[in-house]
Amino acid sequence: MRIPIVMDNYSPHLSTKVDQRVGEWAMTNNVELAYVPTNASWLNRIECQFTALRYFALDGTDHPSHDEPNSMTRHYVALR
Repeated sequence: MRIPIVMDNYSPHLSTKVDQRVGEWAMTNNVELAYVPTNASWLNRIECQFTALRYFALDGTDHPSHDEPNSMTRHYVALR
């Protein structure tokens, strides 16, 4: 069974085109590396989750410490 791994255009992911070790590993282990097109974040299934998190838990906030947004994020994830 072939295992597909969808990768965005984050620069370390693109290094697989320059450094062949990852590509060789993928071929040996029956893994297919698939890159999404530039500016196609809607193809990445996790992006909509981050957008909702930012909208409901983080937009318009100005907290004096990291504890408050961390708490808001945990609360949002627990509700989802």
